[in-house]
Order: sequence, then C-alpha cells, then structure tokens
Amino acid sequence: MAAQKINEGLEHLAKAEKYLKTGFLKWKPDYDSAASEYGKAAVAFKNAKQFEQAKDACLREAVAHENNRALFHAAKAYEQAGMMLKEMQKLPEAVQLIEKASTMYLENGTPDTAAMALERAGKLIENVDPEKAVQLYQQTANVFENEERLRQAVELLGKASRLLVRGRRFDEAALSIQKEKNIYKEIENYPTCYKKTIAQVLVHLHRNDYVAAERCVRESYSIPGFSGSEDCAALEQLLEGYDQQDQDQVSEVCNSPLFKYMDNDYAKLGLSLVVPGGGVKKKSPAAPQAKPDSSGTSAAPEEEEDEYSGGLC
Repeated sequence: MAAQKINEGLEHLAKAEKYLKTGFLKWKPDYDSAASEYGKAAVAFKNAKQFEQAKDACLREAVAHENNRALFHAAKAYEQAGMMLKEMQKLPEAVQLIEKASTMYLENGTPDTAAMALERAGKLIENVDPEKAVQLYQQTANVFENEERLRQAVELLGKASRLLVRGRRFDEAALSIQKEKNIYKEIENYPTCYKKTIAQVLVHLHRNDYVAAERCVRESYSIPGFSGSEDCAALEQLLEGYDQQDQDQVSEVCNSPLFKYMDNDYAKLGLSLVVPGGGVKKKSPAAPQAKPDSSGTSAAPEEEEDEYSGGLC
C-alpha cells in the first residue's frame, strides 16, 4: 500500500514538471495545473507516511501558486508543509512556515484564516517554546482586535497571560492581564473583570508590589457591581492580611473556593503566596510577652500595673 502511494506521488510530480516546461508552442508554464499535481503528490506521500517528500511537494505547490498569484492557495500549501514538519517533530520549522502562511492570508485579505493559523502555531510550540507561543497568541489577539472580534481577541490574550505567569514573567503578565480586563470592561463582561482583578493582585503581590496591587483594587471600584461583590471583599481581606504580615489570613483567603477554582496558574499563585517578613504579624509583639507571665517572670507585669495605677491617680 505504501509503495503504491509513493509511486502515485512520483507520477504526480512528473506530471507537474511537464506542466512547468516551456517549448516552441508553449511560452508560459502552466502553474495552475502544476500546483494541482504537486498537491496530489503531497497527499499521496502523506498517506504513505513519507512526510519529508510530502513537505517538499507542498512547498513546490506553494511556489507554483505564488507564481500564479494565487496567494490564498499558496498560503494553504505553506501551512500544509508546516503540518508535515509537525509530523516529523520539527516544530520550530513548522511554526516558521505557518507564520509565513499567516502573513500571506493577511495580504490576501483573509484575516480570520490568518488568526486561526497563528493560534494553531501557538498550540504546536507551547510546550517546547512558551516564549514563542506567547508572541504568537499576542499576534493572533491583535489580528482579532483589528477585526473588532474582541471576544476572540481576549481569549487569546488570556492564553498569553497564563503562559507568562507560568514562566514567572510577572511584569509582562501584569500588562497582559490589564489588556484582558480592559476588553472585558469594553464588552461589559463585568464578573470576568472581577476575576481578572484577583489575577492582577496575585501577580503584583508576587512582584512584591503591594502599592500596585492596592491600586488595582481601588481602580476596580469604578467597575459596576465590584464594590459589593465577594471578589472585592476577599481582595480587601487579602491585602489587609498581606499588609499586616498575617500569613494565616492570607492563606485563608487564598484557600477559599473563590481563589482555588480560578485558572490553575492563578490558583497556584495564591497557594504559593508568602507575606513579607516570614509571616510574623506586625500586631503580635504583645502576645509573646503575655505568655511568660505564668512562668514566674512577673516583674514586667508588675511594672505595667504600677504605671497603669499611676495613670489612674
């Protein structure tokens, strides 16, 4: 079966080469017919699992379409060549070809197809090169935003934000989440704005920037419904605990269902949040002094009583 498909592919390649030849009575190559034969050869090689040959056939098909000024079909062929490289586990090279296809889709005036190709490339490379995936998702979001498809744009920005958090690139993550929040506000999805505020605060606290975290909450009071929401109450409690260096209070908030059932990357930020100073409360120095009271060191309490009684006089 495989041998038969390989022979079939070779036959289509030979036909394509004939269409490209010129002669005394044929001055111009027949790029359209050649492209069709290269496409058929690619399918035959793919079915035979000869991905290298299939990729080469796709690239030849793309060049033929370009020479015929059929940009959309050329882009499709480059994208298919990229998918053959994916089968060969050559992911960076695959992404390069898919990016090239995306650029051609944009030139052809089909931005939706360009965006889908970029998103597909992002998914391919996400586990191998998260930084490149972030770039691809952000590019995709820009394409959707230019087309005023804000829901699709914000979904891709969300993917980029989570990857940035996973890579502990918190400065960039904070900016990315703010972009998400702005779009959700624009499309009046206010409950999701609340969740994005929680994500922002967690990121800022991991950056050790309490002022920025507090500012996020303060600015969110202008979002309809935020000030009376459980999200707002939890964030105020979290910031109070963080400011007072009360690890117990911070952990209690971050272990609440509101935080634990967020996207996994943000839930992990909450669970790993440690207050500055190692969790020793600012308001607790009086507590350790009260305990030695029962161990026989009664001098300090007596002095306090004398001062207190003096105050009464």
